[in-house]
Amino acid sequence: MKSKSVKNSTGTEGGEPRRRNNRRQNLIQLLLTVVIIVLVNIIGSQLFTRFDLTSEKRYTLSPATRSLLDKVDDYIYFRVYLEGDFPAGFKRLRNETREMLSQFRAYNKYIVFEFINPSANPDAKEREKVYKQLVEKGLNPTDLKIKTKSGSEQQLVFPGAIISYRAQQFPMELIQNQLAAGSEQVLNNSIQNLEYNIANTIRKLIATRKPKVGFITGHRELTEDKVYDFALALSEHYGLERVKIGGRIDALTQRVSDSVGHVNIFNRYKAIIIARPDSVFSEKDKFIIDQFVMRGGRILWLLDGVSADMDSLQNKPTTIALARETGLDDMLFRYGARVNNDLIQDVQCLPIMMVTGMIGNQPQFDMMPWPFFPLLNATTASHPISNNLNAIKTQFVSSVDTIFVPGVKKTFLLTSSEYTHLMNAPVIVDLSIAGKQPDPTLFSKSRVPAAVLLEGKFKSLYANRVPPEIVGDREIGFMDVSRESAMIIVGDGDIARNQFDRKRGVPLPVGYDQDTRQTFGNRDFLLNAMDYLVDDSRLITIRSRELKIRLLDRKKIESEKLKWQIINVVVPVVLVVILGMIIGLMRQRRYGKR
Repeated sequence: MKSKSVKNSTGTEGGEPRRRNNRRQNLIQLLLTVVIIVLVNIIGSQLFTRFDLTSEKRYTLSPATRSLLDKVDDYIYFRVYLEGDFPAGFKRLRNETREMLSQFRAYNKYIVFEFINPSANPDAKEREKVYKQLVEKGLNPTDLKIKTKSGSEQQLVFPGAIISYRAQQFPMELIQNQLAAGSEQVLNNSIQNLEYNIANTIRKLIATRKPKVGFITGHRELTEDKVYDFALALSEHYGLERVKIGGRIDALTQRVSDSVGHVNIFNRYKAIIIARPDSVFSEKDKFIIDQFVMRGGRILWLLDGVSADMDSLQNKPTTIALARETGLDDMLFRYGARVNNDLIQDVQCLPIMMVTGMIGNQPQFDMMPWPFFPLLNATTASHPISNNLNAIKTQFVSSVDTIFVPGVKKTFLLTSSEYTHLMNAPVIVDLSIAGKQPDPTLFSKSRVPAAVLLEGKFKSLYANRVPPEIVGDREIGFMDVSRESAMIIVGDGDIARNQFDRKRGVPLPVGYDQDTRQTFGNRDFLLNAMDYLVDDSRLITIRSRELKIRLLDRKKIESEKLKWQIINVVVPVVLVVILGMIIGLMRQRRYGKR
């Protein structure tokens, strides 16, 4: 008897059950896939995480920023005026700003932003009205040359934002200009500082209590009008007071008795500023400052090592600059630094206006390099205080040395250029050297320090020798070793001094020079220094973060343009076609024999 043959899956017998089984498996796989997708979305809506695969972690917010965002409990609205038809560089800044704000938004729902084109209105009068409002709110315009089909045209761009929080509004500049820096470098530095600029603005807006900072007076320091702009900028995020110590033991500290009669002593101020004193500090005043440091107080020292001023050259071409005596040398030495009694001359310097001749009875003025006004730069080592800053303009600046002190870390912040000459006091300051070619044999020193940061635990100047003037005071609460503290010593008191408009007599922004019409980095340096000293959140450390922007090589773009067009356009299509042919052949081999 012949047996019946069983047909394969392509026949009618046995094929139908197999097809039903395949359909069932496919349906089960589809349902499982849908269930997994739904579960992933549900979990993703409850849990938030990001994966940053960049080498420098450019899409990861710092712990300080995330901690700050945790404190935001009301809406902060960013109006960013970077929308429009821009060159590639500004488009990159716009895109990076949008990406950064998106990261902030991902961590806190109260961060809201909008990108606006201030030039969108076709009516010229309405555009001018918008421009005027933005300038009044604190945004500075940039004039760009935009290429069009008919040629090119000038366009005003406002690379900044207005941030609103409750009843407050605050302007934020997105461009960090730097002298002698190319446009690509400026944009790169601006993008690097985006996180800090945004986070720092948020910090200012949500602050409920301003840390107190004291301007020390009583030793012929810079007067209020001479530090007007610096004080105005500080007052935006700090509570400022002018303090005359005058031998008062409680000038910088306050004493509070507890329930059992024990007296606790606290600093009144988070930090103090000593700006260009011109008289000797008494031992009692020094002791009061010393104990302020011992209790964790921070100090910004702006000191001149030599008494020199341009006013003394108004009526005669030469003057003699002598060492400036303040009585602070032993205190600074104990802490780990010394402001030398010398003057830095530098080839990289600010020019001054001088009479260079006469035409009839009219004097002729010209700008001449003045080596006694060095332009200081950040040290080669990146530090959040001085990183990506403009050059700092100074007047008659002295060098700063450090002394080894156990437990105290030293960081140089500002230095002269590679071509520096040091002149020890007494120094003959002669206007005739302005504009002259410097002697290379004299300008042989390089990178002379002019500002230093000290951090750590400082030893008191008065350990084992309390001044006799203090012995009679009660509740001194003497400490001979400080808590963790920090101080910055700058060898130029005029770094915080603003000029005055010659016509109107009003103070100008600190760092602005009305002869060259350039704005230097003095204001940013001083504000960064105070933020570093006072802000315990260490938000400013974000400024030392380096984001590498991989720019295209323009020469290679031109020479290898066709090759890369083929690789980017033709090769992917060819690969897809080849892959399709391979899959087709594999399917034919698998199913064609059944």
